[in-house]
Amino acid sequence: MANQRIWAPWRLSYVKDASKDKESECIFCAALSAEDDEANLIVHRGERCFVILNKFPYTNGHLMVAPYEHVAALQALDAETIAEMMDLAQRGMNALESSYSPHGYNVGFNQGRVAGAGVEHHIHMHVVPRWGGDTNFMPVLGDTRVMNQTLEDSYETVRRAFP
Repeated sequence: MANQRIWAPWRLSYVKDASKDKESECIFCAALSAEDDEANLIVHRGERCFVILNKFPYTNGHLMVAPYEHVAALQALDAETIAEMMDLAQRGMNALESSYSPHGYNVGFNQGRVAGAGVEHHIHMHVVPRWGGDTNFMPVLGDTRVMNQTLEDSYETVRRAFP
């Protein structure tokens, strides 16, 4: 297989900023308080949440859905806010369908630094459109998973904790 590279020169400023103290500023709160949604890449404002393009995207159309409320954990949000986040993710995917025609999506949260959150103090959901043959941004070893607990033990742990 030929050596493949993904060309993303705009990510250099993200890499250079990685060591700076991000706690002093929140990119989501700053974008919300600014007057110019277009300059701040805010695609849509809902009642409780908003949709913003990722300034350092993995693919074209990489969206993020975030609540107006500055909270770090999904568990801290009320049901109405979570419902609106899902609605906006779905509407964002519909918008991406009509504008980019992706073959699939990666959709999810990175909650906490150890889980890969670049902005760990303001929870947000990523909606990343994907195409067959694109370069996956997530490192994967072919058919290899590391599990530190049996599925049976995981089931019992989750079942007991589930409300």
